Amino acid sequence: MNVNGKVVVVTGGGNGIGKGLCERFAAEGAAAVIVADLELDSAKTVAEAIGGTAFEVNVRDEGQIASMVQDVIARFGHIDLFCSNAGIIALDGPPWYATSAANETWQAMWDIHVMSHVYAARACLPSMIERGEGYFLNTASAAGLLSQVGDAAYSTTKHAAVGFAESLAITHGDDGIKVSCLCPQAVATRMIGDTEGGTAGVDGILTPADVAEAVMQGLAEERFLILPHPSVATYRERKTADYDRWIGGMRKLRRQFGNPEV
Repeated sequence: MNVNGKVVVVTGGGNGIGKGLCERFAAEGAAAVIVADLELDSAKTVAEAIGGTAFEVNVRDEGQIASMVQDVIARFGHIDLFCSNAGIIALDGPPWYATSAANETWQAMWDIHVMSHVYAARACLPSMIERGEGYFLNTASAAGLLSQVGDAAYSTTKHAAVGFAESLAITHGDDGIKVSCLCPQAVATRMIGDTEGGTAGVDGILTPADVAEAVMQGLAEERFLILPHPSVATYRERKTADYDRWIGGMRKLRRQFGNPEV
């Protein structure tokens, strides 16, 4: 896909990776960039800077996503690329069991990292299938292919996000629908704050602009997996080649870094 002349929606577009994507899509000549975010002021700031359109959207609410999609189609005729990008992090927390996070945290992770992708696809698929074309870029994480030490809810829901992206690609490829799944390690956003990225930062911390560059390359090649950190592909191969050895290596990594701090 070449985004020049395309109508693009980005959730979580007011900050971090989403902001970087919005800026790059606008620079590449997208016909319209819709900046959707829970924080309307952030969305407006980004939209005003790039000549886009801001929407206040809580991606946990299917009705809000559906309403935005209908509004965008009414204004611009269709949606070419929907980037389901919003995400959160919380960490397990004391006593640092894999079960330590509260049920509310697990539910929020599930809603934002999985169901928001389902809601977006449910809202967009009918019109995309009717046109015989459409593209979903679903942001997951390297944690969805590997794991994130100290955050079981994040790792679990990001795995589910990858699984849903796979289902989209398998089920609707013959309908003309294309899917890419974005799986970075540490990126310099509010999510990691002033830390060094913990175990996710062992291969360096990228900027949102770096991730946007990887996305542009991935979209151009229409690759399913977009890996801004190339080493993730190697780790994934090692994991599938010898699962027990990989788990042992992750335990060693946990001992090396200790429990992460919020």
